[in-house]
Amino acid sequence: MGFGTPRAVSIACRDGVELGGHVWPATTAGQIHGAVVINPATGVAARYYHRYARFLAGHGFDVLTFDYRGIGLSRPARLRGSPYRWRDWGERDVDAALGFLAAQSAAPLMVVGHSIGGFLPGLAPSGAAITRMLTMGAQYAWWRDYAPRQRAGLFLKWHVAMPALTALFGYFPGKRLGWLEDLPAGVAHEWSFRGPRFEASHPRAERAAARARMAAVRAEILAVAMSDDPLGTVPALTRTLAYYTGARRTLVRLAPADYGRAAIGHFSLFHDSHADGFWRDTLTFLREGRNPWPDHVVAALPPG
Repeated sequence: MGFGTPRAVSIACRDGVELGGHVWPATTAGQIHGAVVINPATGVAARYYHRYARFLAGHGFDVLTFDYRGIGLSRPARLRGSPYRWRDWGERDVDAALGFLAAQSAAPLMVVGHSIGGFLPGLAPSGAAITRMLTMGAQYAWWRDYAPRQRAGLFLKWHVAMPALTALFGYFPGKRLGWLEDLPAGVAHEWSFRGPRFEASHPRAERAAARARMAAVRAEILAVAMSDDPLGTVPALTRTLAYYTGARRTLVRLAPADYGRAAIGHFSLFHDSHADGFWRDTLTFLREGRNPWPDHVVAALPPG
């Protein structure tokens, strides 16, 4: 793909929806270590991950950042009444992003997934092409997996207030609340009413196929949980990893003190203050497939 500055791109999904994004070509001479698609968290615009994308490009990776349909650069003129769902983000948007970057770069295809962005690759038909996947707080919002001390407040926020406001506005007005980006009604409802099994939100006839796509992923997966993340708890990440039965999966649990911090939570790992710490550690896995935190392993699951 060559050298250069980030360039805006349009990614065509198979149903005709166009996604907005940016390609960040590797800016180092020599070997390109991988082609990385960065999947955002729910309601987080891709621009939040641009600093990490620039970091990866500066260390020998071709990178694609993009917004899911309904968000940021991929938001339609009218969001009210939009039918977009979480499953569309995986089956169509992530699938299109993977195919787009694979056509741009000959390097091994990889994913960095934040929150729902670490779950969605398993829904993509092309998920089997991923070679490595690094996830942070990857889960699909089953409320009983939230951290016990924050569970009641999070339940009221995301499973009571969010569906009520979505019914009132025809979409979730996250921006005006200062919570996150606005969300299509379908996405908000899937989050609000998700049960312990993700596939229960699919039509019954499609559930086995959805599980089979998850099982078809053969990537090496390194899943990171932060000890102070109320959403991405160890039970939540374990629930997600249980679907990736065809992959070798390692779950690590880090604490803010490991990086000299008082708090990290669900979001701040993508702040550039982590460039000389956590970000640099992630290179070990993305370049070599080696876990940089061997003393923090909670579970190591083989395929099957």
